[in-house]
Amino acid sequence: MIARRALVLGLAAAVLAPRAALPRDIRGAEADELPADFIFGYGSLINEPSRSATAGRRTAAVPARIGPGFGYLRGFNLRAGLRSGGGFTALGLRRPGAGEAPSSINGVVFPVATPQEMAAFDRREGGYERVLVDPFLIEPAGWQGLPRSGRIWIYVPREAHAEPPDAAFPVLQSYVDVVLQGALAEGPGFARELVATTFDWSQFWLDDRPTPRRPWSSTPEAGAIDRLLSGVEPAAARFPDRLTPELYAIRHLMPAAPERMRERAPAEAR
Repeated sequence: MIARRALVLGLAAAVLAPRAALPRDIRGAEADELPADFIFGYGSLINEPSRSATAGRRTAAVPARIGPGFGYLRGFNLRAGLRSGGGFTALGLRRPGAGEAPSSINGVVFPVATPQEMAAFDRREGGYERVLVDPFLIEPAGWQGLPRSGRIWIYVPREAHAEPPDAAFPVLQSYVDVVLQGALAEGPGFARELVATTFDWSQFWLDDRPTPRRPWSSTPEAGAIDRLLSGVEPAAARFPDRLTPELYAIRHLMPAAPERMRERAPAEAR
């Protein structure tokens, strides 16, 4: 009789007990509200203020790495802007060329809360196609865990927009700064890995920082960024080609300029 009464009281307590706290994901959502979609960012989306501006809310992320089995390389191959002015070449993914092999790609995974938010990222990445990534190809690049459910998307350049840098579409230092500011926030090793696994650095590299002769005044991380770019291959091989706007115009945009001035420009930039 006593045992039966204890059983009844135990069942009643279980029914009336408050609901236990559910585990939370990187968004802080309860387990039954977990997002269905995530994005793997490998360029400017690594930068939290940059991606949060698109989402319209602060977007936490976890560092991660896609293995070579994905079959791509990260490089400067996405044309953005107009050839008549304001164009540049952003980071994208491409298949390996002759003599190359696929590479690992480090970045961050972050959740997308609503279809409207996903549409905002699709508009931002207008020259890219959003494709699914096999979650078995992704591993954490830090102590945080990765999502255990949901779809993980990545942006791959559309063929019509995929070309390497040229004089009208250079690599912009201001863009590189945004990417590496985000990478440095994940740690110096993460940033070094990003530079080492980014290809297609170009002779068409424009130092468009607001104060290129005193870069730290507008970009506090400029010293750390430049040490990475000048000391880690393959970026280091092209770092001497980075030119301030005046020298870039002489070297690449003024073919009628005296040859003496055009030859001197890269040396002065060093």
